[in-house]
Amino acid sequence: MPTDGDEKSTAQASRILELLWRHHVPAKPGARGPKPGLTVDAVVAAGIALADRDGIAKLTIRAVAAQLGVRAMSIYTYVPSKEALVVLMVDAVAAEDAPIPAELPIRDRMIAVAERIRTELLAHPWLLEVSPWRQVLGPARMRRYEHQLAAIEGAGLSDLTMDRAIAVLTDFATGNARLAVAAAGAAAQLSDADWWRVHGPLLIQLISAEEFPLAGRVGAAVGEHYQAPADPDGAFAYGVATLVDGILADS
Repeated sequence: MPTDGDEKSTAQASRILELLWRHHVPAKPGARGPKPGLTVDAVVAAGIALADRDGIAKLTIRAVAAQLGVRAMSIYTYVPSKEALVVLMVDAVAAEDAPIPAELPIRDRMIAVAERIRTELLAHPWLLEVSPWRQVLGPARMRRYEHQLAAIEGAGLSDLTMDRAIAVLTDFATGNARLAVAAAGAAAQLSDADWWRVHGPLLIQLISAEEFPLAGRVGAAVGEHYQAPADPDGAFAYGVATLVDGILADS
């Protein structure tokens, strides 16, 4: 027998799905819509702009209202909660993703799947703080998944392996983007070259060649070459090419 909590959860889920698919599903007869003035799209766009600028920790209904020049309570006419707003924001960002050109070779199309995920995360770093588990699918994320599947269709992969390939490419791109965002944040305070100029000579003195013969040699070579602790862009290019080649080799 459904409990009050179950009914509340179902109502919340239904409301979020209605908002996500608002441009695809006609409004229910007699349903009360939001008051004229703003739109759900405008509220979502304001949320994205705020999160892009200040980070998701600063995203509140009150802050979105201030951005739009309205009272906080009026925002609830359009979205029921901050959590619902974030779901809508994630889907709205995915809408920016265009189809991957079908004329590209299959290898390039598969690399593009990962490149686009990484580009999206670098443009909207707050996405890295949104849990990917049990994200509610909206039309834009579903369309992007369709684009991704179309990009690797014809590679000789089973349906299950196609999905797994996209998941692996997404996970790799996400992990690399996280490192790249951290590097950009650190560089904003102190450039990598300046950091290495200070720390490099000290590390070389402290790291014993006898105790760490390989780590010391390779680490010093990497630091001198990149003038930084690592090279996220280069690691991504090498890693995604290696991943794709491995996936295609098993097809």
